[in-house]
Amino acid sequence: MLKATVIVTLKQEVSDPQGFAVFEALRSLGMRGLQGVRVGKQFEIQLDGLSRAEAEKELHEVSAKLLSNPVIEDYRFEITEA
Repeated sequence: MLKATVIVTLKQEVSDPQGFAVFEALRSLGMRGLQGVRVGKQFEIQLDGLSRAEAEKELHEVSAKLLSNPVIEDYRFEITEA
């Protein structure tokens, strides 16, 4: 069995108002040394019966079609043995 962690983040050139709100909240709590905050999404997906190559192919497909908006978001994933 394989476990995939897919992380989706806004592209660097896209404004992140949610990240800015978290940044301001952290500053108001007194966090020092804060340079910026970007907010994203994380998905944990368990796969069975697929080779690593098959899993990578399927993850690219679902990440581009469903889990992310390729116009404004990037995705990356890591596959481990579950």
